[in-house]
Amino acid sequence: MNVDLDTVSEIVLARERADLAQLGAGSAVLAGGTFLFSEPHDHLDRLIDITTFGWTPLTASAQGLEIAATCTLAQFAGAGPGRELGTPMLRPHWPGTALFAQACRALLASHKIWRTATVGGNVCLSLPAGAVLGALVALDATAVIWTRGGGECAIPMRDFVTGPGENLLASGDIVRSFLVPTTSISARTSCRKIATAPLGRSGSVVMGRRDADERCAITITAATVRPVVLDFCTVPSRSELTDALAHLDADVWFDDPHGAPDWREHVTGLLAAEVVAELGAAS
Repeated sequence: MNVDLDTVSEIVLARERADLAQLGAGSAVLAGGTFLFSEPHDHLDRLIDITTFGWTPLTASAQGLEIAATCTLAQFAGAGPGRELGTPMLRPHWPGTALFAQACRALLASHKIWRTATVGGNVCLSLPAGAVLGALVALDATAVIWTRGGGECAIPMRDFVTGPGENLLASGDIVRSFLVPTTSISARTSCRKIATAPLGRSGSVVMGRRDADERCAITITAATVRPVVLDFCTVPSRSELTDALAHLDADVWFDDPHGAPDWREHVTGLLAAEVVAELGAAS
């Protein structure tokens, strides 16, 4: 790990939104820093540390769960079903939170990294293997964005990533939090993953969600250049699932040393069938 960003001459400890006005071409947002300090970034001369905002990692409400961008992966993974989520009066049994730890385990990262890396960092890197990103997409979350100039907007997570390492954030924007609605976080979920090596980067991650009204969503990440969501009115049959997968564009399948596109497409079909079977068996 390269921990010497020797071109950086200033670190700004952000305590109010006005401090974010210093974001520019030569600056970067610092949260966990596990990617930022992992390789050279010679174009940087300033870091804006947003951990000093002191945001509450997880906040439950009647509307659902708010996850701060600075929430660490360890805090995210620890928010399993039935856990108290930051609000003493609300201790809901939210089965959808089971995806949190499953997503973290799908990452090529140690528990030491979990204690430092952040949910916002995983999302904003927008890598195909960003399984935490995948979990938020699977749970129909929305990203709350602080825009340059003091405004705010919301972006559905299924639309946030546009390609490998690419997303809808504009220059000067930062992610404030992610909102997971009660309907989704109360849903039944299932998760499957595969990698070419036992401890290797995920080649395909498939997450499924079955809502109380029987609607079903199957989310594919790692195997695709961006998260792909297949929506169904109910748990699909094997033929309906196969047909939906067959209609995906050929260029959506990711190609890198961790898996060829045809392999990713094939194993995704197998994993998706297992996810659908588990969701269909849930009572």
